[in-house]
Amino acid sequence: MTLLLADQAPRPSRPPIEHFAPCLPSLGHFRAAVGELVAEISQSSSPDGSWVDYILRRRLADDDDIASVLDATPDGLDSTVARLLFEVRNYQPTPLNATSTIASLVRISLLSQIDAVWWGRRPAYETDADVQDAQGLVDLDVMSDEGQLAFCYRHQATTLVSRAARSASRHTLPGRTPRTAGLWMARAARPIVAWLNDVAEEFADVAPDGTPPLWVTSVARSVEHQRHLKELGYIAPLPSSHCVGYAADIEIKWYRRFHAHRILRGILLDRQRANEVNIIDEGQAWHVCLHPDVASGLHLVPAPRIGD
Repeated sequence: MTLLLADQAPRPSRPPIEHFAPCLPSLGHFRAAVGELVAEISQSSSPDGSWVDYILRRRLADDDDIASVLDATPDGLDSTVARLLFEVRNYQPTPLNATSTIASLVRISLLSQIDAVWWGRRPAYETDADVQDAQGLVDLDVMSDEGQLAFCYRHQATTLVSRAARSASRHTLPGRTPRTAGLWMARAARPIVAWLNDVAEEFADVAPDGTPPLWVTSVARSVEHQRHLKELGYIAPLPSSHCVGYAADIEIKWYRRFHAHRILRGILLDRQRANEVNIIDEGQAWHVCLHPDVASGLHLVPAPRIGD
């Protein structure tokens, strides 16, 4: 069975225009400006919160490429900047953070504003129950059982027995699977699933022999769970495209052992250049957020070839 980008059933109409920003400035210029800002922070001899606060205030006051995107977010420029400065002042590095640096916080927080512009006006799934009951999300377990997925994933170990079994597996078969917790809930919007399938098939075509399939480490989450991750020390911005079902995290680091990580990164960056997704390098995994035009079918992605 071929999985199309959109469901075979009649598609719901595209969300009203007020759900999206009316005009988005150049993302290429924005990403370049963010890169320059992060490089300045990284090269600082005193990268503490107060110094980074000063750098941010100076750059945001002078850099229209950054300010114009932040102004297009649902909260607007002033509130978005205030939230970012608050995060910077209160940042505490932990091993759970992407790279345990304040520069990574700034980079991830700023790049996630593209997600906010695209999807921040959509109602989010507030609770785990909302994710589980959402009619707009599909069940990956069902699709996997029916042979409709080209990528791999696993669930989080939530019991003492399952955690012990996973720990034993890591010791006896190190490197067999990525060192990732797994999906909290295996649900996602159908368009992001179709996009992941397409990427998985492209990756399988060009990766070295013996490379495992694309591995997805996270899909839909609730606002409740996003806040829980933040409390644990992860960089978990809100609003989040995970909380509307149109984002996923893709394992990258594990593919070094198969000499395939550069190939996978190249595929994802090509997709970003084609304006299919927004990508955020989070270290071990890369976050991808689907562009609304791809989700609605205005920007078509070739249908995957599963089952052909």
